[in-house]
Order: sequence, then structure tokens, then C-alpha cells
Amino acid sequence: MTWRESITPLRNSNFAWYFGSRFVNTLGSMMANIALAFAVLDISDSPSALGQVLAAHTIPMVLFLLFGGVVADRFPRTMVLQLSNLLSALTQGAIAFLVLTGTAQLWMVITLTAVHGLVSAISFPAMASMVPQLVPREQLQSANALLSLSRGGLTIIGPTIGALLVVTVGSGWALAVDALTWLLSAVLLTPVKVPPRPARAERTSTVQELREGWVLFRTTTWLWVIVLAFGFLNAIHTGAWFTLGPAIAKDTIGEQGWGFVLSAESIGLVLMTVILLRVRIRRPLLYGMLGCSLMGIPMIVLGVEPHLLTLVIVTFVAGAGIEVFSMGWNLAMQENIDDEMLSRAYSYDALGSFVAMPVGQLLYGPLGAWFGYHDVLLWSGVAYIAIALLSLLSRSVRTLDRAPATAPEVTPTSR
Repeated sequence: MTWRESITPLRNSNFAWYFGSRFVNTLGSMMANIALAFAVLDISDSPSALGQVLAAHTIPMVLFLLFGGVVADRFPRTMVLQLSNLLSALTQGAIAFLVLTGTAQLWMVITLTAVHGLVSAISFPAMASMVPQLVPREQLQSANALLSLSRGGLTIIGPTIGALLVVTVGSGWALAVDALTWLLSAVLLTPVKVPPRPARAERTSTVQELREGWVLFRTTTWLWVIVLAFGFLNAIHTGAWFTLGPAIAKDTIGEQGWGFVLSAESIGLVLMTVILLRVRIRRPLLYGMLGCSLMGIPMIVLGVEPHLLTLVIVTFVAGAGIEVFSMGWNLAMQENIDDEMLSRAYSYDALGSFVAMPVGQLLYGPLGAWFGYHDVLLWSGVAYIAIALLSLLSRSVRTLDRAPATAPEVTPTSR
């Protein structure tokens, strides 16, 4: 695949407008994470209060993800995303107004953040399942790589921009900028035109559509095996790496060294995305889970001998491996799940992922205190590698190949 071929999706106006919308949306979200944290601390000056606000977003998102999948499979996904973006602009704008006017109270921020979490539960499945409607099947890898490249780059610069806004104009104005990005994201979706999906032969209820999603999930072996594996992997990742990791780093490589390590992971992810613009993945889940298993190595190194240069190198490689999985997973989902069920499949995937994260965050602090941070990190890294590789015992995971290209149902609006 040449570089010219790798950016072909951007010549399709539908994908180009969607790409622009996602870019603006992601930039705003990256900035908002910093802005919201400092806004809450300005109100309460309490880390516990920040935890309550973050939980207020996560809990409704997890509770309503499956419903969000039904909504995205029942209604036009462009419309679902536009409405979600507008509601997100309203909630973030309301928080910004309260902070700027000095009238913000913690319960107000928690309430508005919970509404935003509910909106996110509806928008995520629609966003994840849009790409197959926008580009031909043979361009799916390039399209996903372009989206991942923009996301990876913004992961590096977005928080810095957000912090700069907080320092220069304050957290309230930073949140106002985030609200504007949600509004702009909705506007950029306006030119996106996709053909309507075939009408259902008979009207079905929400419960029936939820049941259909569950049947698809439990009867698609590679799907439930990977989601089950990531229920454990995400708990380990968020608990061992993001909870215990900074504690060990503070006493060994230092805060700045930990920043270098996390940056190395992001750089590895971005560079692998560039490679995947040129190199075609044949067995998406086989190579994906092999790449994913590499994340266990930095945990082992941090637990055994936290040397900065070694950690930077292995984390760089692990970041590249995680991106191979991300690409492989999206290709497996988008090429092998029928479009009418794709949002519900993504909602089950997200539910399995998001539920596990707070489990790891809550569990690993006590585990580290009982058994020692270094030992827990070491064995967590071993377990991470073992779980990732055990998933390959499933033949459906190991042998899943790329689906053959078929005539795409996309609007022919290339430019």
C-alpha cells in the first residue's frame, strides 16, 4: 500500500467530514479532562470530590451502554451523533457558565456530568460503528489508522493545550472551549450523507433488540472471548499500571521519569499507526492479542527493576503492540459483524471494558498495601501476558481472517 493509497479515505467527502468532526471532538475531550479536574478542585479543593465527579460520568455511561447500542442500530447514526454532540455542548457549556459566574456547587457539577455520561453511553456505539458506512471495505484499515493517528497525536498535545488554557484564562473558559468543540463537531457532521439502512420487516421492542444483541454476543465465540479477556486485562492495566505505577515511579524514576514513560507509550502507538497505514494486517486478532500481551512487560520491569531507559524502551514497544490490537479489533468487528447489529456489538464490548476499570482502580491499592507494590506489579505483568496469550487458545480468535471485500453501501461522494 502506497502513502497515496493510505490516505484515500480522506478523498471521500463523507469520511473527510466525519474525520474532521472526530478530530475536533477528541481535541475538546482531551482538554476537558484537565479543565474539569481543576474546576472541581477550585470548587471543593478535595480529591474525593473529583472522584465523585468522575464516577458520576462513568456510572450512567456503563448502565446505559447497551441501550445506546440499540439506539444507534435503530436510528441513523449521524443523527444520533449530532444530537449527542449538541447535548454534550449544553452540559459542558452549563458547567462552564457556573464556574465562570462563581455559582458552581459540587452537586450541580455532579448532576451535569452524570447527564454527560448518559449522553456518552448513547454516542459511543454510534461513533464506533460509523466507519463501515463511510468507506468501502478495502479502505477500512486505512480509515481506522487515520482516525487512530489523529487520536494518538491529540493524546500527546491535547492535555498540554488544556493545561495552558487553565493557567492563562482559567478552568471555566477552558470548559467553554470544550463546549464549543462539541458544537463544532455536530456542525461538521451535517454534510455527511449515508444511505438509509434497510427497514426491518417487523417492528421490534427495545427489549427484543437487547436480546438480539445478547444472542449475537454469546454465539460469536471470538467476540465474547476477547471481551472476557479484556475484562481482566483492563482491570490489571488500570489497577497495576495507572494506580500502583505512579506510586513506585515516585520513589524510583521520579515524576518526570514517569512522564517520559507514558510519553514513550503514546509515541509507540502513533508510530505503529503510521506503519499500519502501509502494512495490511491479515489475522487481526492473532496479531492483535500478541501485540497486546507486550503491555505486561513494562509492568514486570517496573516491579522488578524500574530503570528509566529500560522502561522507556519496553513501554514504547508496548504502545506499538496496543495499537496493533486496536486496529485488529476494529477490523474484526467492522468486517465480520452485520451493520444492523454492529452498534450493539460495540456496546457489549464497551460494557465489558468499562466495568472492569473501576474494579482495578479500587482493588489494587489494598493489594499493594497487603503484598507489596513491587510484587503485585510483577505478578500482574505475568498475569497480563498469560491472559492475552490464553485467548489465542480459541481457534476462532487465532484463525479469524480478514473478510473479503464486497461492494460497499456508501454514498459515492469522492472528491
